[in-house]
Amino acid sequence: MFEYAPAPESRDIVDIRPSYGLFINGEWVEPQGEERHKTVNPATEEVLAEVAWAGEADVDRAVQAAAKAFPVWSAMPGAERAKYLFRIARIIQERARELAVLETLDNGKPIRESRDVDLPLVAAHFFYYAGWADKLSYAGFGPDPRPLGVAGQVIPWNFPLLMLAWKIAPALACGNTVVLKPAETTPLTALAFAEICRQADLPPGVVNIVTGAGETGAALVNHPGVDKVAFTGSTEVGRLIARSLAGIRKKLTLELGGKAANIVFEDAPLDQAVEGIVNGIFFNQGHVCCAGSRLLVQESVAADLLEALKRRLGTLRLGDPLDKNTDIGAINSAEQLAKIRELSEAGEAEGAERWSPACPIPDRGYWFPPTVFTGVAQSHRIAREEIFGPVLSVLTFRTPAEAVEKANNTPYGLSAGVWTEKGSLMLWMASRLRAGVVWSNTFNRFDPTSPFGGYKESGYGREGGRHGLEAYLAV
Repeated sequence: MFEYAPAPESRDIVDIRPSYGLFINGEWVEPQGEERHKTVNPATEEVLAEVAWAGEADVDRAVQAAAKAFPVWSAMPGAERAKYLFRIARIIQERARELAVLETLDNGKPIRESRDVDLPLVAAHFFYYAGWADKLSYAGFGPDPRPLGVAGQVIPWNFPLLMLAWKIAPALACGNTVVLKPAETTPLTALAFAEICRQADLPPGVVNIVTGAGETGAALVNHPGVDKVAFTGSTEVGRLIARSLAGIRKKLTLELGGKAANIVFEDAPLDQAVEGIVNGIFFNQGHVCCAGSRLLVQESVAADLLEALKRRLGTLRLGDPLDKNTDIGAINSAEQLAKIRELSEAGEAEGAERWSPACPIPDRGYWFPPTVFTGVAQSHRIAREEIFGPVLSVLTFRTPAEAVEKANNTPYGLSAGVWTEKGSLMLWMASRLRAGVVWSNTFNRFDPTSPFGGYKESGYGREGGRHGLEAYLAV
């Protein structure tokens, strides 16, 4: 097989400041405390910038700024709010290359993904919700839906800018103001978005960005001035948030973990299914809450499918995320790498067979090769716990009923995939799978017009589409 010559994307287009403050009331301000965090490039461990960590007093300033801006922003005609959202979307398109490089540097994902998947979807969400801003009375939530007030939003590190768009775009379209906290390991594109808000002349206080760790997020979630909380992240933290807000007036949506089943029937086109399996679990290094981390394959084609899958994995390229040829980038942090290693070692200890393609690992950075486990039992930790890494567990089934039973045998319920040429079988499966999203003959496909969310320990509420407006309206 021929080799690809390196095709690095230049990082010169990105201007990273050595130090960042907080974005409150349309201005960059210094935190009241002195704590700062160094954000690093996970592919090289190079320090990119120092970022301020907000304390309770800083969060209070941000919430007060959002509350002060709310009466003006919510009273603005929807068509006027739409102009701001549209302007933000156009600026994101104009700065797409810069933002893609910045995302890859801070997150570790391949530039092809941040450039070709993340950024187009980010702009599309703002365009889509700009269209809803003056049509809320036709959304099905009553003739005169009203915004809630201040939205406190906490987002994860796997899709930093895309999760920001999922949260901020519908909130602003509905007339709410926002205080957003990005993940501590990936704050840079959120801070760049703050500059985009200024570039779009967004009124001060409508969007505020406070950076920090879990303590900052807790201060935001529990602030009495926050009317709506939106959280995407781990199920453990989601449980804590749900407990802390139980019985009070705040509206809450949670998009949490997953352990999705990707189900392949014997009549499925195997080459197409292999591509879907690869996309389902190795996209973004498996740092995807809806990743197809459990492959359920019908026994009659299991051997052929595994042979084809291993052959395909041998062609994946792991390395420099800024190289346009790279398929597998860096794991986001040393902590996440340790978790992936721990669960993979547990899989071996419990008797599953581990396989990875020949894969040179760079000397610096956080890396883990694409990994497949066979001989997996339903009781194994790797079949039950969310690994959030490039690790696939393979199980088999004989009948559709057995596939449904195994797929639903999980505390999660975020997504699933079904591969079959029979439309009736696909619909039969979809009606029985306890998952918020069921893909047919594809996986990890997103569109701003489609709702996304889960059941059981994968959270509640929906983001995206018309349904995503409901969480930000008093209905």
